[in-house]
Amino acid sequence: QVQLVESGGGLVQPGGSLRLSCSASGSSFSINAMGWYRQAPGNQREYVAGITSAGYKDYADSDSVKGRFTISRDNAKNTVYLQMNSLKPEDTAVYYCKAGVSLRRVRDSDYWGQGTQVTVSS
Repeated sequence: QVQLVESGGGLVQPGGSLRLSCSASGSSFSINAMGWYRQAPGNQREYVAGITSAGYKDYADSDSVKGRFTISRDNAKNTVYLQMNSLKPEDTAVYYCKAGVSLRRVRDSDYWGQGTQVTVSS
């Protein structure tokens, strides 16, 4: 079992920044990749970014986050970060951390955090 705990969400003005953290604990031998998804009200959960245990970084194909969001990890702390800059109102969502075998593919064996709310508003 793997437990994921997210933190760092909150209310920020447009153009501001936030850094989300996802700390993993438990048995992680089956985990190859960790990443972030988000879900806005009325929308499906969408992939934002992911990073493998070897440090390969991947971002959503759309231009929605490219150049603004950066994913990183600290293996010593078993923690993955999502640095979000130049935030826009459309970034408002609940952000979820995922740990599993694949970067993007969602599997039944994946582990999820409880989510952290990010609200971008003036």
